[in-house]
Parts: sequence; structure tokens; C-alpha cells
Amino acid sequence: METQPQHNKDLEKVKDLIEDIRIAMMTTVDDAGHLVSRPMSVMQMDANGTLWFFTKKSSPKVDQIENHEQQVNLSFADVSDASYVSISGTAHEVDDRAKIEELWSPAAKPWFPDGKDDPQLTLLKVDTHLAEYWDSTSSRMVRFLEMARAAVTGDTYKEGENRKVFN
Repeated sequence: METQPQHNKDLEKVKDLIEDIRIAMMTTVDDAGHLVSRPMSVMQMDANGTLWFFTKKSSPKVDQIENHEQQVNLSFADVSDASYVSISGTAHEVDDRAKIEELWSPAAKPWFPDGKDDPQLTLLKVDTHLAEYWDSTSSRMVRFLEMARAAVTGDTYKEGENRKVFN
């Protein structure tokens, strides 16, 4: 995933946390009102905090986004580092051949066999409204010891940094 320095400096930490994760669980609302999620590979987080994805025009998520006020949630997890990010925003289908060219990677070919000229290939642009993250900068051993300390003393486990960022 390509990430760019953020215009909103509060989003810089969010960018740092997600740039190595690459896969987000994108949640939309289906026609029955159920929340549905699927893994999506992030192609770019641009300088405005916008996340870009490739998808098929015929994908049900495109209709779900259009039918439910473009509201989506993106969840990222790096369990080994105890880093988690949730991004709420609005998504829009964008058929921009120049942007597709810019973001194209051979890794996308299994989903788009005709390459960047595949007629089904389109972009989903997710504008970030709110990001929340939980990040432990401690090693697993330090986290384990902190959990043990909290259990023995009856204190609350100190999980690390938690912050909401508005864009």
C-alpha cells in the first residue's frame, strides 16, 4: 500500500499504523439492514486521509454503498503488535482511468484478469470522517506482565494509546 504524508497531522499516526497492514475489513449495510464485512486490499492512503480500493462494478458492495448513504467502516488489526484501527467514512464509486493507472499493481491481476483495462475494474474512494486507534508500543512480554499486574492488583489493564481523530 502506498501512503502519503497527511495534511491533517492527527491522521499521521493512523497512517503509520495501517501502512503495513494492507488489508481492511470493509463493512457495509445490505438491503436487509445487516452489517456485512469483507477483506479489501488498500491501494493507497492519500494526503487527505482518503483510502482507495479496487473493486468490480458488479460487486454487491457497490450497490450497498449507494443504497445506504455511502456509509462504511474499515477495520485494521495487527495482532502481533497489538495495534487496531477503525475508520468511519463515506465511500463513492469512482471510474477514473488515470487513478486506476496510478494505483495499478500486478498483484490485482488475479481479481482483474484483463488487467487495468478490465471493464469491470472501478475504484472505491473512502473519505475518512473519524478514525479511532488503539496502539500498544510495548512488546508482548511487557503487555503480558501488565495484564498480570492488573489481575493481581485489581487495577485496570493499561492497554496503551487510544485516540479518536476527526478529519
